[in-house]
Amino acid sequence: MKHFIFFSLFSIIVFSAVSQTNDKSQLTTNGYWIHDKVEEIPNLKTGPFVRLKDGSILTIEKNMSCISSDGGKTWKTYPIFKDSNNFDIRIERVLLRTSNGTIILAFANEKERANWKWNNEISDSPGATIPTYAIRSLDEGKTWQDLQKLHDEWTGANRDIIETNNGNIIFTSMMMRHNPGHHAIVTYTSKTNGLNWIRSNIIDLGGVGHHSGVTEATIEQLKDGRIWMLMRTNWGVFWEAYSENDGLKWEKYKPTKIDASTAPGLLQRLQSGRLILVWNRYYPEGKNYYPLYGGDGIATEVATSNHREELSIMFSDDDGKTWNEPVVIAKTTPESKTKTLSYPRVFEATPGEIWITTTYSNFAGYLSIKLFEKDFI
Repeated sequence: MKHFIFFSLFSIIVFSAVSQTNDKSQLTTNGYWIHDKVEEIPNLKTGPFVRLKDGSILTIEKNMSCISSDGGKTWKTYPIFKDSNNFDIRIERVLLRTSNGTIILAFANEKERANWKWNNEISDSPGATIPTYAIRSLDEGKTWQDLQKLHDEWTGANRDIIETNNGNIIFTSMMMRHNPGHHAIVTYTSKTNGLNWIRSNIIDLGGVGHHSGVTEATIEQLKDGRIWMLMRTNWGVFWEAYSENDGLKWEKYKPTKIDASTAPGLLQRLQSGRLILVWNRYYPEGKNYYPLYGGDGIATEVATSNHREELSIMFSDDDGKTWNEPVVIAKTTPESKTKTLSYPRVFEATPGEIWITTTYSNFAGYLSIKLFEKDFI
């Protein structure tokens, strides 16, 4: 009888745990599991988003400026280019509305993508290009001007953009390096609301492979005025760099203690003053193993985790010196449309209300959710 009672209790516990994991009410329309304090925003565009002066939301999609006055349910569109035949905005782009109302967009142009012919024998793709551009709007995203090319080199992603306390604009970009092929990070700073740009020093920490080097950086200004950068690497953790002059020069490169798979994170200062980090950890929650990727000099020179099945968040009250415990907010399931959730974007829709989206693609999935800061601190 005792054995039967023990077995029954054990079965209830196991059944409860399995039911909780597979609870259909916690699945998004695309089949991703989400935390019970997270809510899906159905059919939302993937962002990035900015809030306009009249309260509307602006984002970019397929060479169009898209404005919504009903929280993202419907959108009015405006062309960014007079002739779109020469442009195709790469899916990883950055968008900012400055304190004086200028809208700045930086992007790589897929129409000029050329010479990607990776050669395993030389571990390189000589002459590969996807140029990076910047453009701006002075009328809340309805018309655009001052288009300029900033570099021709292959740009994996333009990942993050901020306005500093001094009113300068900084965005993170990439440049492919050669002999052998690998990636490096560069930033651009504008002291003129996007009219002119100054290139930083190039952060090149070496590498061998088409996904090697340092890539896809996220930045935020610290309370002491320095700009803090977290870089995607293949080395098990984010690496960091600092700038004391609004992104013109980066130094003090070193590994952090933040474990991370080879996928980008997004760091953002919330209106509360806290920092939020959204990213893919090195291992799935509760595990200490994940199949390794690369290490052959083709993709990377070192084997690494490419874990993208879970998206986690954590918060810091002291500018990243310490963090609360990471929380998994979303993960793939057997029912999910893709088996990856990565490339997060963050938009604080109202103070403490955080929208998180992922880029719609096979390598990133499509997630559109909201959560409240107070529920996770």
